[in-house]
Amino acid sequence: MSDLQSDVAAAMQRVKEQVETVIIGKRETVEMALVTLLVGGHLLIEDIPGVGKTTLAKTLAQSLGCVFKRIQFTPDLLPADITGTSIYNQKTQEFSFMPGPVFAQIVLADEINRATPKTQAALLECMEELQVSEGGVTHKLPRPFFVIATQNNIEHAGTYQLPEAQMDRFLMRVRLGYPNTDQEIGILNSQVQSHPLVNVTPVLDADALVLLQEKARAVVIAPALQRYIVEIVAATRQSDQVEIGASPRGSLALMHAAQAHAATAGRAFATPDDVKRLAPFVLAHRLILSAEARARGVEDTTVIQNILTQIPVPAV
Repeated sequence: MSDLQSDVAAAMQRVKEQVETVIIGKRETVEMALVTLLVGGHLLIEDIPGVGKTTLAKTLAQSLGCVFKRIQFTPDLLPADITGTSIYNQKTQEFSFMPGPVFAQIVLADEINRATPKTQAALLECMEELQVSEGGVTHKLPRPFFVIATQNNIEHAGTYQLPEAQMDRFLMRVRLGYPNTDQEIGILNSQVQSHPLVNVTPVLDADALVLLQEKARAVVIAPALQRYIVEIVAATRQSDQVEIGASPRGSLALMHAAQAHAATAGRAFATPDDVKRLAPFVLAHRLILSAEARARGVEDTTVIQNILTQIPVPAV
């Protein structure tokens, strides 16, 4: 283990330990959230109400010691309520920009699919270019910039499906699912007197997090592994179950996620196992399944798993 990657692994372990004092029995989901954080990407947490989506986001934010803001998405929310707007100052007789809640290092977009597509789209420039354009002026967002969005399943009342372009901006999509019996008893025990979130303390700060993100990008990706990633993504475009496959943004996301995953394990190089483990989380939400596949109830994650069994694994 190199000193470079051991620093990353140790830091992420400290964050994971903090988060797991609140989020019980969901280690894989927590690990995927940390990989997304290291990449500098954005995380979509999708599931039914009440399983801890918002709690995971708040716990992760509280562990990182960064400027945190929460936006509750509702049908009457406007784009300016997120990005900010120009206000006329009568004293100076000039317009001045009033930043919205998106000007934070960690932004929780809670129940993002309850807002209209127009309001959802206000985050597109923020997530991709790390900036807000208003009145012909570009305003840079702070670093690091990490959006954690939660959404209820689309069949629930009062929700709007996220546009494909919006989905593609999320590095990963994770789901929590119901806890098993022992896990649910553990949740009850942890909250008999108070919520464990009150005891979560920051173990990193913004500057340290940016440095860790830079270190994660130093992980080696062998040419054969790059080809493996491209072959997986290309297969999503050729599948008869998929109408529109993943774009090159998906290839880049999978490569960077593999680097970050290796770094959290203390390795200076990524392996095919990193890619195989991450592919369903990174690629599935980027697919638009064919009408026939949707009618048969095919899951996007199943399509990715099937592709992984068909693509030869390189010797790296």
